[in-house]
Amino acid sequence: MRKNLPVTLQARTFRESERLISTTNLKGQITYCNDAFVAISGFTREELIGSPHNLVRHPDMPEGVFGHMWDTLKQGKAWMGIVKNRCKNGDYYWVNAYVTPIWENGQMVGYESVRVLPTADQIRRADVMYTRLREGKRAVPV
Repeated sequence: MRKNLPVTLQARTFRESERLISTTNLKGQITYCNDAFVAISGFTREELIGSPHNLVRHPDMPEGVFGHMWDTLKQGKAWMGIVKNRCKNGDYYWVNAYVTPIWENGQMVGYESVRVLPTADQIRRADVMYTRLREGKRAVPV
């Protein structure tokens, strides 16, 4: 798994009305990104386009979360989840991500991700669950 460093303990956020939008090809390389995504990530558009989307993956994110996402997407289904992303300078930001396959002429050609600001409760629950997963525990206690 990609381990993007350095990381800081500095949280960043964006306006509730903003949508962070990006598309990728089937290999996960960014083919489009809107201004809001460029701004929060700290990367330039030129650095983002053509790069793997996991460029913004925060090392606190458990591998299994993205494994589940990719398994779901490859089946042609949409995926939704709370994700902690890393900015270029190491700061982080949370998103509520909705990722869908892009279809053209009956063929899956890529993926689109629309991310909105999660609630404080969604972040708190995800942080607890992801900590448990990183510790090798079940996501939710029995």
